[in-house]
Amino acid sequence: MANHSVYSDKQEEFIDYLIRKQHEPASRDIPSIENISKELGISVACLREQMELARNLGLIRTQPRKGIKILPYRFTPAVLKSLYYAIKIDQGYFDQYSDLRNHLEKTYFREAAALMTEQDCRELVGLTQIAQEKLRGDPIQLPHAEHRQYHILIYRRLNNVFLNGLLECYWDTYEMVGLNVYTDLAYQETVWDYHRNIAYLLQAKQIDQAYQLMVEHMKLIYQR
Repeated sequence: MANHSVYSDKQEEFIDYLIRKQHEPASRDIPSIENISKELGISVACLREQMELARNLGLIRTQPRKGIKILPYRFTPAVLKSLYYAIKIDQGYFDQYSDLRNHLEKTYFREAAALMTEQDCRELVGLTQIAQEKLRGDPIQLPHAEHRQYHILIYRRLNNVFLNGLLECYWDTYEMVGLNVYTDLAYQETVWDYHRNIAYLLQAKQIDQAYQLMVEHMKLIYQR
């Protein structure tokens, strides 16, 4: 596949090398930098540049004394780095991304909900219980981790690597702009009342009613 407008020749050569290695039956571990340099016929310095790109894309992990490991494909790393740059320029970009995420969740909600298992629904209810216990605690704890898990769980069964990546990036940038430390207790309680009711409706397979509550719940962020 000719992608020279996206990657340089050397970058594409290294990416093709990683793809070939993934198709080998042995493992996802690849040789040392020196051996790869000889195999590809490029200098170690040039190879290190290509590896840095691969690391930024989330394609490989390198660790001292553990070598280089090819990772399963994820969409999140590349998107997150671009999104991070955007919100450093202008935090208003997060509002645009938040709007995109809302549309994605609404579009896929019914399809995702239909695939949820009984165990998924129990897990969803459990997250709401943990979150509400945190909000009633002394001291109060904001259930940000539960909020992230709750939303991502609903769409997990779709097994759409690109949807999952975009949703994960939303929650990572949510933390970057400080929304995970928002302290209005009444707002948090309202959010989790919605989450609890949506979870119970999904458990009862009342998907249309759950969808309507999800749409109402998504409007809350604009009231913050």
